Order: sequence, then structure tokens, then C-alpha cells
Amino acid sequence: MKQPTSRKSSVKKSGHSRSAKRAASRQAKPPGVKSSVAPNADGKLTFNHAMIYVKDVERGTRFYRDLLGFKLIEDFRHEGTAVYARLRAPGGDGTIALHQAGSDASVSSDGVRLYFEVPDLDDFCRKLQQKGFYITKMPCMMPWGWRHAYLNDPDGHEISLYWAGANRMKKTVMKTAREAARPRASRA
Repeated sequence: MKQPTSRKSSVKKSGHSRSAKRAASRQAKPPGVKSSVAPNADGKLTFNHAMIYVKDVERGTRFYRDLLGFKLIEDFRHEGTAVYARLRAPGGDGTIALHQAGSDASVSSDGVRLYFEVPDLDDFCRKLQQKGFYITKMPCMMPWGWRHAYLNDPDGHEISLYWAGANRMKKTVMKTAREAARPRASRA
């Protein structure tokens, strides 16, 4: 069995210290680019991103970036054509990836819906409509206590925009939902 060796110096054969290499790496990054650090999950599984297969990566990027406010963090092109894009949600670290589907491949995602939470759901939906985007179901209170609106991305992937507030990790708040759905006059 190989015995561990102790390292006496952080200087490698090249003569550069690790801290000097890190500083050079930071300086080489373009301004505004955040460094990506893996989350400390103590060895537990973490969610990285959702991959969405699309017929046109540039069209999908415009939808998620320009309409929903995602930030483009990676754009990969093959022979000048976008084939992959990674985008970060405007209000957190959640990311999605758009991947070019094959020309004969289906991009149908039956049974999968993307959920994006936004505090001022009604205002957000109004702004989408002002940009000419069609919302299939305007915001309304659902039986489980969350306000939802539904729409589809350009490839038909179903999206739910919602606001759950303090109930975001609890979908079984039926009493609260019934209260919120009752007309104001009958609550008194």
C-alpha cells in the first residue's frame, strides 16, 4: 500500500504557488463572470440543472432570457450555430440548459412541467402580455394554496409561473386555499 506523503510546499515544479495561479486565473476572467463553485452538500445529492431539448437554441434562449429574465451563462456553438445554452434564473442559482434536438427528434415533454416562482405573479404576467406573449391560463389560486399561471415555451414545453410564499415547500394547504378562494364578503 502506498504511504501518503506530506506536502512541504505549495510550490509545484513550475515554481508558481497555488495562490499565485488562483490570482492569475481570477484576473483572466472577463468582467462580470462569476466563478462557479460546487455547493457544499456534505456528500449529499444536489440538483444541478434541467436540460430542455429544443428545435432552435437561439429561439429558446431569446424566450428564457428576454421574456423570463434568465441570464445567459454559457453559449456553445458548432460551426456558428448555437447547439447548447445554459441560463441562470434571475432570482437565484437555479439553471436550465437548452440543448439542440436532432432534426427528427421529438421535443415533447409530456409529464414534465417547469416551475418558476415569482413574488408579483400578476405583474410579471401582465409584462409578458405587453411583450406579446400568450399565457394559456392567467394567475389564479389553486386548491393547494399556490397562485399559478400557465404558458408554453416556443417548443411547447409547459411552464408554470407561480407564487407560493411561505407555503412553497408545502403543497397540502387545502384549508388556506379554500379561505383564499372564498369571496371576501363571506370571510367576515
